[in-house]
Amino acid sequence: MRSALFVSPNFLERVAEPASPFHPDYLAYRRGEITRAELIARLPHVAMLGDSACIGIYISWPWSTLWRARTSRGKNWFLHLDAAPNICSVSKGLEAITPFVAIECAGVGALVDHGHGRQNLLRRILGTRSFSGQVGELLRARRFPDLILISIGHNNVDWAWRCPLDELHDQEQRLQRLSKEFRQNYVRELRRLLEGARTQQHRVAIVVYGLINFESYFKGREAAERLRESDTTLYPHLETTYKYFISFHPAYRRNLNRLASMVNEELRAMVEALNREFVKQTEHIQLRYSKALATADLSRAELLHSIDGWHASIEGHNILANAAFSDLKLSLDFLGIE
Repeated sequence: MRSALFVSPNFLERVAEPASPFHPDYLAYRRGEITRAELIARLPHVAMLGDSACIGIYISWPWSTLWRARTSRGKNWFLHLDAAPNICSVSKGLEAITPFVAIECAGVGALVDHGHGRQNLLRRILGTRSFSGQVGELLRARRFPDLILISIGHNNVDWAWRCPLDELHDQEQRLQRLSKEFRQNYVRELRRLLEGARTQQHRVAIVVYGLINFESYFKGREAAERLRESDTTLYPHLETTYKYFISFHPAYRRNLNRLASMVNEELRAMVEALNREFVKQTEHIQLRYSKALATADLSRAELLHSIDGWHASIEGHNILANAAFSDLKLSLDFLGIE
């Protein structure tokens, strides 16, 4: 699926205010010197690249899951469009500061991929675009974002998926190989983004979020499993998780935790290396690694969805939103959004 673009609903009223930094643009619009589309293009643009950890979704029956995968935009910790403030999303925090344009690129089942070849049948049915596809869409867009938030890679730590029998027994070798492959694929796509940012006339801030705290997360999952043991009407699709994410099996979780920690260290080191390589020589680009999501406490069952005990509940999205937004000050300061 193509990315979804949302504009602050009251942006015209806000830019019409004399104190607004966009007031001169508004006057130009009123005089007919620029179009409404050109006025919108001058607002800050914020993009989210990610996977289902960034989407308000849960797993149930196949056709129901497919429908939600295609209609679940704007119901998550990054972007929440409903009038009721159920999720205090990053977008709501930003709207308190400035009108802006949100670009939601995240997709169910998205991977940090190798950038070539076809996706499997399930991902094609879901309309999933992995990391390379999401980056490609931003690079082709008329308006390159000012702020890019990246939270992807959670599907890549399913180490037991398609695991050969010999590697299932030699787990250390497999974890090391998967971690290195992840970095190679991630850094290639991040370089593409940085090269695109280098050609822009405006400042660009990129935040690479570490993967969620799986060790904390599985404490919440285990609490949900205990609740289901005592009442089988709870979490009706708890076991369905294992069809899509093999490493969620209790026997495989320890290595999933290890791989997630290895991946986060690769992300941190990668950002550090790219900053040394050329970002510091390009004054209008800022690249940061954030551990905000990797340190968020997800250890309570109520933070998981009541249907699958896998994806985040409304309260879980609030935890992630608060963590993600709390680490944006440096990026917003760099962009001059105060």
